[in-house]
Amino acid sequence: MAAKTNRLLALDGLRLLCALAVVLYHLGLAWSVDGVRPTTTYLPQPVASVLIYGFLGVEIFFMISGFVICMSGWDRSPREFLASRAARLYPAFWACVLITTAVMTVLPLTEGIPLPHGLTGADIAINLTMLAKPLNVPYVDTVYWTLWYELRFYALFAILILIGLTRRRVVVTGAGWLVASVVVPAGAPLAELVMPQFAPYFIAGITIYLIRRHGPRLPLWALLAACWAVSLFRVRERVLSANPGFPVPVWPAWLVITLAFVVLAAIALGVTDRWSWRWLAVGGAISYPLYLLHPRIGYTLIRYARDHTGLPVPALIVAAVLVLLVAAWLVHHLVERPAGPALRRWIATGSISPPRTARVTDLSAGPALVPSASLKAGAAATARPGPAGEPSAGATGRRSQ
Repeated sequence: MAAKTNRLLALDGLRLLCALAVVLYHLGLAWSVDGVRPTTTYLPQPVASVLIYGFLGVEIFFMISGFVICMSGWDRSPREFLASRAARLYPAFWACVLITTAVMTVLPLTEGIPLPHGLTGADIAINLTMLAKPLNVPYVDTVYWTLWYELRFYALFAILILIGLTRRRVVVTGAGWLVASVVVPAGAPLAELVMPQFAPYFIAGITIYLIRRHGPRLPLWALLAACWAVSLFRVRERVLSANPGFPVPVWPAWLVITLAFVVLAAIALGVTDRWSWRWLAVGGAISYPLYLLHPRIGYTLIRYARDHTGLPVPALIVAAVLVLLVAAWLVHHLVERPAGPALRRWIATGSISPPRTARVTDLSAGPALVPSASLKAGAAATARPGPAGEPSAGATGRRSQ
């Protein structure tokens, strides 16, 4: 069964929906507007009871990453894969780190602190590498913790590419990783590699892509069902660790995760292949910079606007989201679009200049938090049938004063 090559606009739309869910969760629940009372006191309780589940956008982001990283890594050399990932992640990340630092320097949430969290210039530079966590440096913005998970997943998948990607090898690796995620304790040294809390989502995404590429096969459905079962247990842990000041039932989280599995499986099976709403591609493109920009800058905009205007907090949250959407679009158009291809060419070929006769053929999907959701242009020509074979709910947004 040849791989489908339709642009996955539905995946772009899902990416934007997840980003907005995380944004509204953070701005609506995960901090204190006045430094005293939680933001939830300014929102109607029914609204807060819905927004609390926005942290699940991270889980679904990781599922999308599993799908698109497997997709973009197929038929690529390790160097091409590295070039593609670096080009997708770093230009927007560098811009957003510097923008967040500038905003927090000019409008600090805590008086007397010249940089975010009181970080030094060296700390900011380390943040730009995405290695702040292993180097034990505080993040410029707390949401960067997810990128450390992404980088470790990339490293694991790069090893598979180096060995040689086949369906059999990917399935066996995924099954072994899932078993390890169940038996390895969260605090064990090996957990840094296994990532037990989020492994089932990455593996599920990989499996769903294999269903799209090779067709629905019983071993793939069995592995996907096992991922779903483990994910329900993991998401229960995340919900129980939430402490927003009101009851948080587990069953809506189970429903959201189950719907994510169903939606991604439907996308893989081609249900949405005929979608032609091009605005979804724009939404997918800005989801990554929106995610990177929203917490600290959003908190700052809301608090300063409240202090100077006295407008209702719900209105300020909506206004902040609109401002952040515009900022994300600008980062995508002014930074990602020109810098991404140049960085990819430099890593892949040693030159930033495109070949004179080259056409843009890199239509591979980016990871969950980055733009583009197309299938690789050459996949149809090379695909062949058959075998070849840390954080809690609150950690996605620690309270900021």
